[in-house]
Amino acid sequence: MASRAFVVRLGAAARVHIERNGLMPHDIRCVPAAAGGPKGLALMPLDRRLFGDWLARPRDLTLIGASIGAWRMAAAAHADPLQAIARLERGYVEDQNYGVKPRAQEIAARMRGNIAAGFGDWRPRPEIRVAVLTSRATGVLKQNASRQAFAAVTLANVRGRRHLARHLQRVVFSRGGSEAANELFAHDPFGAIHARLTEGNAVDALLASGSIPLLCDPVHDIAGAPPGWYWDGGLIDYHLFYPYAMLDGLTLYPHFSPTLTPGWLDKFLPWRKQGVRARGADWLSTMILIAPSPEFLATLPNAKIPDRGDFHRYGQDHAGRIAAWKKAIAECERFAEEAHAWLARPDPSIAQSL
Repeated sequence: MASRAFVVRLGAAARVHIERNGLMPHDIRCVPAAAGGPKGLALMPLDRRLFGDWLARPRDLTLIGASIGAWRMAAAAHADPLQAIARLERGYVEDQNYGVKPRAQEIAARMRGNIAAGFGDWRPRPEIRVAVLTSRATGVLKQNASRQAFAAVTLANVRGRRHLARHLQRVVFSRGGSEAANELFAHDPFGAIHARLTEGNAVDALLASGSIPLLCDPVHDIAGAPPGWYWDGGLIDYHLFYPYAMLDGLTLYPHFSPTLTPGWLDKFLPWRKQGVRARGADWLSTMILIAPSPEFLATLPNAKIPDRGDFHRYGQDHAGRIAAWKKAIAECERFAEEAHAWLARPDPSIAQSL
């Protein structure tokens, strides 16, 4: 018998709910989507099944994303999610062919073109609340994109996330649905400034959410939000670690990792991981986390899902990178099919604890 392509991890309250009541689409009230660049491509086949079928008729659903997660959730909230997801996938895979040493300005311009093509006329469904996470520069990063400034911020984060909060401020651009999820962001040192996501600022907000320091220029002075430089939302919110248990209903987290790492800089600090050995269990008690299994990942090109390192691995062999990414996405249809089937008929006995 072939090994499962997915792993599922359940918070304590989610497990009790499923054991007593099963699982229906209307039980899901929140779907987070992590930052992670090309890693998000592995989840797009599951996005198509979720938002084109299982969650096609949402009720008071909140989608939260940073970086590529924000782009995925914006596509999922589109009036035609299947078309929007396909357009995002095509642009991300095929339209990022850079030279040997691309300038930050060039990468920013290419990304802006892709986002404008995908979301320039974006109008999400009103029954879905979409929250796009960005990081506004303050402290040493205020109008400073130097390596020295980001080195100082990295050291501040090692001391603790409260020290990182002196240099980055969470700004959440949101639109539609209930505003109950706003309370999620009030429980860590970063807090949140809330700005309305509109047709006029959607491209800027989505671009800012994926603007990686030292690789890409920041986005300046987004309409409807405090003036300043805006960077990748994943700097603060890499895997979106929030107190989801305070929300009504369950949280469904399609993820490329079986654990949550709060900020991008924390991925170098393994002790910051959450959902491991009961750390963070109270915040994640209502969560259903589904990720590709290690056995499945070993079958993919290069034995992994796509990641940013592939730009260096393939260099100027753009056709090779594109082919590998397309094959990985195609293979991830098996992960998506199995995960979708589990959601339709969940078996908590195969689920690990979160």
